[in-house]
Amino acid sequence: MQAAAQLLELYSLGLNAVKGDQAVYQALMAQGTQAACHLVAIGKAAEAMYQGAQRYFDKDIKTALLISKYGHFSPELLAERKITVLEAAHPVPAESSLLAGQALLQYLAQLPANEPLLFLISGGASSLCEVLEEGWTLEKLQAATQDKLAEGASIAEINAMRKQLSRIKGGKLWQFISKRPVSCLLISDVQGDDPAVIGSGLLFPAPAHPEFTWQIVASNQQMLAAIQASRLEPPNSAEQTLPLHIMPEFLSIEAVEAAKRCVAFLKTQPAGIYVWGGETTVNLPANPGRGGRNQHFALAAALELALVADQGISLLCAATDGTDGVTDDAGGLVDAQTLARGQLENLDPVACLQRADAGRFLAASGDLITTGPTGTNVMDLVIALKTSCPN
Repeated sequence: MQAAAQLLELYSLGLNAVKGDQAVYQALMAQGTQAACHLVAIGKAAEAMYQGAQRYFDKDIKTALLISKYGHFSPELLAERKITVLEAAHPVPAESSLLAGQALLQYLAQLPANEPLLFLISGGASSLCEVLEEGWTLEKLQAATQDKLAEGASIAEINAMRKQLSRIKGGKLWQFISKRPVSCLLISDVQGDDPAVIGSGLLFPAPAHPEFTWQIVASNQQMLAAIQASRLEPPNSAEQTLPLHIMPEFLSIEAVEAAKRCVAFLKTQPAGIYVWGGETTVNLPANPGRGGRNQHFALAAALELALVADQGISLLCAATDGTDGVTDDAGGLVDAQTLARGQLENLDPVACLQRADAGRFLAASGDLITTGPTGTNVMDLVIALKTSCPN
């Protein structure tokens, strides 16, 4: 099997292990939940998580409100009249985000007292749904968000800012929830899986509530474990299986520096497959071009791989939600020939990297990964395949 095909197969396997529908269904089955409920799903994986709950409860979902990013709902669900489905902006909030916040409060206000409520939360919820504190405007929120993104702030830092200006984040949503059984299933898009950071903590920290339960149903670590387990199974053919190594380091530094470190490490290692989880950052220039942190990482890695072409290294860097930055691409899959392919289109890889225009170069070289919405969001994945040993 060619290197690119092997890397894409492992990427797909990792995504399948943390898809929202199966993760929610399995969690509900394990809990043995029986009571019919009302449901709120917010985040990029809202539809998939709802599908898992729908499969479990069958007709026992009384009402439902779903909020996700534009383009992340299927036409069939958007046409469904029995539930409320709203699309909103990400990664920078817009008027749609405030309308979604008001819709959430209105939905909670009209629920019958004491009836169970199930929340399904995934990454992206922070931008998609907002109710601002007094003194804050949408323009101020957008400017603050843009500033944080441009300076390469981590999701934890961005969400900490959001909690300060929100009437619903940081556990403040509880003031709009009457006394009722409440449960929450989360897909983690943050390092450490802290529920107070996921979606800026709509329900966290939680007050003393005797009928509140919560669970992380999918995470980056679960994805890595599934990839590791897949290599323990007997191969399906006589083709030699390279050893697979899950790296303990979580890649959370600046994307170019992370790419350089990974390639420098790979240069010293024997043939094999090497896998990292992570979520890097990018300091954006004025007027950035096309791309995202994963495309930025991939192009930076390609610059390094061109120097070690004899070691047969290919590298995939991709978001697990299917969208990297403000693009519709998930990331890039590069090798030692990426630069040459892009340069045939008269593009300068260094200049593209400096302009945060990696997506333009990778599109020209044919190295973009495009998946569409994946039904999950557990940060990013880097997979490298090396076929030759260092001299």
